[in-house]
Amino acid sequence: MRDRLFAIAAGTACAAIAVAVGLLVAVVTGPDTSPVIAVGGAIIDATPEPVKDFAIRTFGEYDKVALLAGIGITLSLVSAGLGLWAVKRRWIGYTGLAVFGLLGSAAAWGRPGAEWWWALPSLTGAVAAAVALCLLVGPGFRSRRPPAEGAPVPGRSVDRRAVLYAFGLAGVGGVTGAALGGRDDLDKARNAIRLPAPASAGPIGRGLEVPGITPYITPAADFYRVDTALVVPRVHPDDYTLTIGGRVANPVKLSYSQLLRRPMIEREITLSCVSNEVGGGLAGNARWLGVPLADLLDEASPEAGADQIVGRSADGWTCGTPTDICRDGRDAMLAVGFNGAPLPLERGFPVRMIVPGLYGYVSATKWLVELELSSFTDFDPYWVERDWAAQAPVKTFSRVDTPKPLATVPAGELTVAGIAYAQHRGISAVEVRVDGGDWSTTELAPVISSDTWRQWKQRIEVAAGRHTLEVRATDHTGQTQPEERVTPFPDGATGWHSVVFTAN
Repeated sequence: MRDRLFAIAAGTACAAIAVAVGLLVAVVTGPDTSPVIAVGGAIIDATPEPVKDFAIRTFGEYDKVALLAGIGITLSLVSAGLGLWAVKRRWIGYTGLAVFGLLGSAAAWGRPGAEWWWALPSLTGAVAAAVALCLLVGPGFRSRRPPAEGAPVPGRSVDRRAVLYAFGLAGVGGVTGAALGGRDDLDKARNAIRLPAPASAGPIGRGLEVPGITPYITPAADFYRVDTALVVPRVHPDDYTLTIGGRVANPVKLSYSQLLRRPMIEREITLSCVSNEVGGGLAGNARWLGVPLADLLDEASPEAGADQIVGRSADGWTCGTPTDICRDGRDAMLAVGFNGAPLPLERGFPVRMIVPGLYGYVSATKWLVELELSSFTDFDPYWVERDWAAQAPVKTFSRVDTPKPLATVPAGELTVAGIAYAQHRGISAVEVRVDGGDWSTTELAPVISSDTWRQWKQRIEVAAGRHTLEVRATDHTGQTQPEERVTPFPDGATGWHSVVFTAN
């Protein structure tokens, strides 16, 4: 049994060496090229839509952590099996490591904008693991005791002390690679940026003072994140270039400093993810500073029929936004500021796109480097290729923030509260009811724009016992949320949110 355990440990150590060496090489070739990240990106691209939807619904913004953990567990199990086989037939171990290296290389080559050297981390990691296997699993018996006379030779031996050394080297290499991979002057450059004062600053909203309600302005640390980037792209502002091309009369190219010198607008805008379930938390409200997108489009002068703006991220992700919506007078912008500071890295620094009233997957390209004027008939962006709707206006949404599901509260008078939004249409009313009774109209927070969410609250009387609280909202077009629940795919969820709680 001990021999088998050390064989398993040897295989796992070889895999750890491969990952560590890959991380070290990726310091030079780029973080997206490390074996685990490259394979993870390929898995994201190849995963069927129902599985992705399940992952986002189950893990929320921690879906990438869950994916990386799954890759790590799978790699550990397979490498443990290779270790067991290698003590019998070492060529099986070498073959398995070669397959790992080729899979990692193929995954890296398949990434948008890949160059030939993107395969180096996976290949060098596989070579290092093969060398480790040769050193850890050598010729001889797996036991120091000689076999009984006439007994078959049990196979190769595992150098147990070397296994411990291998784990130590892998740990040091992995930590060093991870640390060096994030070392550059980007954070210093971001902190040195002084955002310009806006030429047009919208009014400042204020929220309701209710314990447990979602804050009116979402702090950077609490703002939701849903994207396909396993590693946050690190785009230095000195190297940044935005191009606007495609079907335009006047292509435009701007550096980051040139963008900052243009007239800016500052607005409070709520963003929401199409994957948000009824009552979900994948939405946030912030004060954004940016360049009006309509002004840039006017300069580029789109050609007739260019009805789609294809936004491209630094990592190759694409989204498609209707051109006419970006020019209809709403505050569509290329944002550079978030709540009074430069964009956080994970929110799209240095530049991202924001279009009020549309779900993020068709409007909110982060790490934006290109806008290509095209048409919906000519190009399907990332999520449209995966059968999400090509055009996706935000649906009316309302949520109960307090009481929390399954909470226990004192019987008697109770304040219930939450948020509602219908970006670019605005919320005109929010109603609640208890245990299927009559609807009552809630008190709404003051509104400064149809593009922000509105907080609501209401005092209700509840007797001791178990209760169900429901909420629904009506937008300024007069449309009230439908009761029937519909899942997010393919163009956003609908339905009334309800909370069950107990009073005593």
